[in-house]
Amino acid sequence: MTAVQPVPRPAPRRVPPALFAAVVAVGLAVSAWDVRDRTTWFLETVWALAGLPLVVLLWRRFPLTGLLCGLLTVHALVLAVGGHYTYAQVPLGDWVRDGFGLSRNPYDRFGHLMQGFVPAVLVRELLSRTSPLRGSRWLAPLTVCACLAFSACFELLEWAAAEIGGHGADAFLATQGDVWDTQWDMFCALIGAVLSLLLLSRVHDRQLAALRARTAELG
Repeated sequence: MTAVQPVPRPAPRRVPPALFAAVVAVGLAVSAWDVRDRTTWFLETVWALAGLPLVVLLWRRFPLTGLLCGLLTVHALVLAVGGHYTYAQVPLGDWVRDGFGLSRNPYDRFGHLMQGFVPAVLVRELLSRTSPLRGSRWLAPLTVCACLAFSACFELLEWAAAEIGGHGADAFLATQGDVWDTQWDMFCALIGAVLSLLLLSRVHDRQLAALRARTAELG
């Protein structure tokens, strides 16, 4: 009797990288229309403005996993929304504040949570592909440390903006009267980085393996 061969699962369809780039470009263009504060918009979205052309230019030599592309796209849109309205005045954040009786618009907290959640996958991918840390027990803690370092650097940039712009930088800082805002921002980034590694590491490893296989076939 002939054994029945299992039918192989079809590989999941990959989202074209150009689609991610197009979504980011359109999101930035829409967010730049009739902004509340042009300087704040630029300061909030500069990471996406610089990152998008960099990813496009380096794509042939260093393509990214679909997971990372998706996360970077979502993060760019979060920045675009915050830049358009300013973080303290995002309507969705106002709705959450009023609905849950909060003392402040929480969109800024969400933005800093994303500041740890998304860069954790970015750092993990870079370290896994360009260093001997792939599979090492040090990969996760060093990834978290890198995310915290980036968050601290961002807070230093906010401090510099406050020194240079005075009250004109209030929209960029989005402290909303909280004297512990800097510490909360870094804590949110820490929580985001840890959650990202706990939730996405296995999926990320599978996508990294698939990317290595595709690269080997092409090269």
